Amino acid sequence: MNKILTPIINAFKTRELRRKILLTAFIFLVFRIFAHIPIPGVNLIKLRSLFSQNEFLGLLDIFSGGTLANFSVMAVGLNPYINASIILQLLTMVFPRLEELSKEGEWGREKINQYTRLLTVPLAAIQSLGMYALLKSQGIIDILPPITLLSMIITMTAGTIILMWLGELISEYGVGNGISLLIFAGIVGRLPVVAGQAISVVNQELFVNAIVFLFLGFLVVAGIVFINEAVRQVPVHYAKRIRGNKMYGGTTTYLPLRLNQAGVIPIIFAVSIVLLPTLVGRFVELIPNQFIANFARMIVTAFNTGGVIYNLVYFLLVIGFTYFYTAITFNPQKISGEIQKYGGFIPGIRPGSPTASYLNYILTRITLAGAIFLGLVAILPAIMKQATGISSLTIGGTGILIVVSVVLETVKAIEAQLLMRNYEGFLK
Repeated sequence: MNKILTPIINAFKTRELRRKILLTAFIFLVFRIFAHIPIPGVNLIKLRSLFSQNEFLGLLDIFSGGTLANFSVMAVGLNPYINASIILQLLTMVFPRLEELSKEGEWGREKINQYTRLLTVPLAAIQSLGMYALLKSQGIIDILPPITLLSMIITMTAGTIILMWLGELISEYGVGNGISLLIFAGIVGRLPVVAGQAISVVNQELFVNAIVFLFLGFLVVAGIVFINEAVRQVPVHYAKRIRGNKMYGGTTTYLPLRLNQAGVIPIIFAVSIVLLPTLVGRFVELIPNQFIANFARMIVTAFNTGGVIYNLVYFLLVIGFTYFYTAITFNPQKISGEIQKYGGFIPGIRPGSPTASYLNYILTRITLAGAIFLGLVAILPAIMKQATGISSLTIGGTGILIVVSVVLETVKAIEAQLLMRNYEGFLK
């Protein structure tokens, strides 16, 4: 127990780290307060009843941070910001000017972040309109006058902007990745509700199924920790060099290649994309044109959260985004250049381009294992629903994956701060 408590005590003894932790906790509090400020004109009893019966809306509520079930001012959540980030990263690979900006250090990244914020505004407005259309089609909200509808859209868009700002505050002045932490806070805030639903269902269904679920849940958590911590160590030798009367180099070290370089980001990106067809379909099916409306209903049916198409697309998106984000965060050419610059080499591999090709070869293969695992965890709840029949736990796998991954990343961030001050870290 001492080994667990000592780093926490040391973290609070450090003034700067204590300030970061308290600031993050305060932003969590502000977020949860906003999550319970509803927009007028919505029948919350009908809305919560609808959410308890609809798996798609339940999943959407998880990724809005629990704000959608209350239809709060932050009901749209962070989805527009995440979608804007995906669009900008894709455009970076298409337009040379944006690619140059991404390579211009801190200034370039800030410029791209500014473009992301600007793109978030129209995306949030469109999603707010889609949310209104969805609730109107279900009889949750009445037809609103244009002025009232406009004020609702502006309010929900402003809520997304505030949430985006809070996430950036955590990233800059707090501990860990702000966007991931806010999604984590929303999921944890919904845990009592989800647990209550699960207990009520388990009382009615087979007890054996509940035991199987808990056992598989334990295996999933252990697997997430194992995959997140798994590292392929590539040996790097440094040749001896003599400068003046001193000898440098002659050492051997290891280049750690993580099995899951992208962390939890692929899951967040994949969920944001895979929910779009249903959101857009719900809005388009209200169009008077019968052909378009029928086509939209077909899309909504195909992307049902328990359907084969939904889970297959979800699985493939997770794999695709894992490779995509890994390619952005890890550059074999740059790493190879750094190794060569300081006189290093990988045994049996020539410096330069052959080293970059070798690192890319290893990374491609180990990332495949990590990506497949993430994809399986993402669709595992649907598989478990078919196996156990416990439908209320369908959204559990993705939430567990995000919670465990975010906790690990945040603990590492705190540990890094402690190690800078010669304290023993959490993970030892």
